[in-house]
Amino acid sequence: MPIRDSYARQALDAIVNLGDYAASTVRPGLRLGVTGLARSGKTVFTTALVHHLVEGTPLPAFQPAHEGRIRRARLAAQPDDAVPRFAYEDNLRLLVEERRWPGSTDRVSELRVEIEYERGRGAWLSGPSSLTLDIVDYPGEWLLDLTLIDQDFAQWSAEVLDGTRRPDRAPLAAPFLAALDALDPDGPPDEGAMGALSQMFKDYLVALRAGPEAVATTPPGRFLMPGDLAGSPALTFAPLRLAPGSSAKRGSLAALMERRYDAYKRHVVWPFFREHFQRIDRQIVLVDVLAAIDAGPSALAELERALDRVLLAFRAGRNTFFSAIFAPRAERVLFAATKADHVHQTSHARLEAILRLLVERAVKRGEAAGARIEAVALASVRATQETIVREDGLSLEAVAGVPEAGERIDGEVFDGIARAAVFPGELPEDPGAIFRGAVEPGSLRFPRFRPPPARADPGSRACRLPQIRLDRALQFLIGDRLA
Repeated sequence: MPIRDSYARQALDAIVNLGDYAASTVRPGLRLGVTGLARSGKTVFTTALVHHLVEGTPLPAFQPAHEGRIRRARLAAQPDDAVPRFAYEDNLRLLVEERRWPGSTDRVSELRVEIEYERGRGAWLSGPSSLTLDIVDYPGEWLLDLTLIDQDFAQWSAEVLDGTRRPDRAPLAAPFLAALDALDPDGPPDEGAMGALSQMFKDYLVALRAGPEAVATTPPGRFLMPGDLAGSPALTFAPLRLAPGSSAKRGSLAALMERRYDAYKRHVVWPFFREHFQRIDRQIVLVDVLAAIDAGPSALAELERALDRVLLAFRAGRNTFFSAIFAPRAERVLFAATKADHVHQTSHARLEAILRLLVERAVKRGEAAGARIEAVALASVRATQETIVREDGLSLEAVAGVPEAGERIDGEVFDGIARAAVFPGELPEDPGAIFRGAVEPGSLRFPRFRPPPARADPGSRACRLPQIRLDRALQFLIGDRLA
């Protein structure tokens, strides 16, 4: 990126950030980012969070609610006219009326909640106040794109191709690498050959996410969910084998690939960073740790790398007046292991300990910069209840719920109506043991359960969505701003 363009972007960003800072002094506000890698439950989390705030449900670990200080929370007009509104009502209807899980997050969406509350006893001011909470929901794959900002085309190519040498990735990358070896980077560009190579690279990325790892850590993220950019030149490129320190020859294949890589950063990565990401004050990252545990040590190692790159992208740390204007930081980051309802409560602390181990390096780096970073095991919507099953004379701590139609457990295929009690298996007491193969891949049982039946509370008020530690997540993310 030319230096002049970089300075111009920084000046524009500073103006936007100064406007946000000035607005927050008049009307206190907080931007909460919600993200996570594939199938981690982002949409369900956002829907459940808004539901509990708006309906005023009892949340023991969320101090402002527990103390009765929240007077009212209501949905407000969409803050950004160019950003799609988060489909809260549709998602809630799917959960409550149809007992179906909402679809995956494939774009940025936003929702504003205005919270009116009474200040706590320890506050230096007393009486009523308000907080405008803007919730920004976005795919985790887009977050990993931010690592491209500081990489040029040659560096990115070298990193991607180095990853294809790993034993677990080499078979998936073989077709792409064969096509790559047939092209001369210094030769003239051929649109047909470039398009074919780009498609094979995309097929490789799709295979990575669909494989046992189930985690896509190789950007560009938009290759997996292109949206309205599908087929554009900015999404038609691939890494090349380039000699270290070499520069692309003018008019060559490498030069055109490099130009498209730079266009991707200019038209996709930078706008996302500037318009959404750098304005986020607090962040939650949802993680399907159980799926990675069941997939084995290689999947866990890949997940650990992904989470480390995620926190690098956040630029977490304590804000000062000047950093809030010129380089805003995420002051609090919460990593959440989702689907805690798929294991018995006796394993929740172990699940949380495993997550803490996965993010240990990232946490130390963020805390050194002044950020607060925590980990929690939660279920945004609890789909099971705990029970005891007896098998071969043993009493096993299990969970019970309604498996989705087509789910298979011990050879039995479920119809989406029948209820089942499942012993999911046990997580090791020592979190480090999972990297040493303490859990045999495929030995755990985590069927997909349907959302629970909707039941009104005794006062016939709105149906409550049962949850596990969602209130604790709320307390960490926004509790201090409602003190």
